[in-house]
Amino acid sequence: MIATELENTKIAWLGNFPSHWKMLRIKNLFQEMDSRSETGTEELLSVSHYTGITRKRESLDNEDDHISNAASLVGYKLVEKDDLVINIMLAWNGSLGISPYNGMTSPAYCVYRIIGDNNPEYFGFLFTTKMFKAEFRRNSTGIIDSRLRLYSDKFFSIFAVVPPKEEQDKIVLYIKAQEEKINLFIQKKIQFINLLKEQRQTIINDAVTIGIDKNVKLKSSGRNLFGNIPTHWEIRRLGTIGRFTKGGNISRSELIDDPNGISAILYGDIYTKYDIVADSIINKISEETSLNSIKLEKGDLLFTGSGETKEDIGKCVVFLADEMVYAGGDVVIFKQNVFDSYFISYSQNSSFAKYQKAISSKGDIIVHTYGSKLSDIIMPYPPIEEQKRIVTYIKQETDTIDKAIAKTELEIELIKEYKEALIIEAVMGKKFA
Repeated sequence: MIATELENTKIAWLGNFPSHWKMLRIKNLFQEMDSRSETGTEELLSVSHYTGITRKRESLDNEDDHISNAASLVGYKLVEKDDLVINIMLAWNGSLGISPYNGMTSPAYCVYRIIGDNNPEYFGFLFTTKMFKAEFRRNSTGIIDSRLRLYSDKFFSIFAVVPPKEEQDKIVLYIKAQEEKINLFIQKKIQFINLLKEQRQTIINDAVTIGIDKNVKLKSSGRNLFGNIPTHWEIRRLGTIGRFTKGGNISRSELIDDPNGISAILYGDIYTKYDIVADSIINKISEETSLNSIKLEKGDLLFTGSGETKEDIGKCVVFLADEMVYAGGDVVIFKQNVFDSYFISYSQNSSFAKYQKAISSKGDIIVHTYGSKLSDIIMPYPPIEEQKRIVTYIKQETDTIDKAIAKTELEIELIKEYKEALIIEAVMGKKFA
């Protein structure tokens, strides 16, 4: 069956699928559930496009960490095993999944239960494909990515392909078997990357807090966070060496496919595409869109103002592109001419700065930080000439590590592309045709 022959633009994006399969709106497949916790003691579940539905307590670094910033979990939405849970603010990037557990989740999420004789796991796989994530984005309401919402009425209006139940089961078993092999490969590669990143982070942490002179005299920093620092270094608040501004509202829906358009950088680009420097910009916007944004200057420091996790928050890169570029919403811009910009970027990406950003950020679903919070980040600073020597040292020491990380990340991306293609083939009936 060819969906485009039905002369309905609402289903043209589905493409080809077996002729004996049905095509139904999601409202005929799932019903929304809104039962609330009366005690707040059920298992708290989290939703991520990385891991699907997981127990929140499993992501805590320490047993003493708070499982939630909320004062009480009474009123959280109850979830039953096999329910579909969607973070409606991040549905467009696949932040959803079929729950393997009974529990509860944020009242800002939506919980849906399968209708009739269907396998919910089939639709869990279907809804995380690129084609459905694109459709979720098209049906989401909002100005910029961090403000998008996929409300239930829009979600229910979307069409989905529906194989017979026995084929749904067969597809799910096939995908799970293939996923197990692929996920094991990815897990091993990620473990290797994490070891490399820990090594890299240690090099940066040591360099920006005690320097590279092994014989330097040390003094107490007066801060438990740092311990001893070189006697000639000083502790400074970031806000004392520059000023913060904020990017303008640019959403991914406003990006254009025109090489002659005006360049733009969005907050998501900072924590997914760049390490310490942002110099190659690929996003393009119209001149009209640029009027609502902020033009960047070479040497500006850019921070992420929003993210799905606290690890994404406040990442800092130096803007060094030669072209005219505008900053999108939730990009926090820092302008200064006191210290070496590279040193500040390394310093602000140290574990000591990350910790301060994490404890000052706000939000359980989308985490936010602001210039007013970032200005309070304290770090040790050496004289500027020493900053430059430290930057050179860090670049030399981390070069081999960065190359190894990049190579391994490419291997992971290639296997993920293979996995995505495998899932699409299976859920659209092409694997078993």
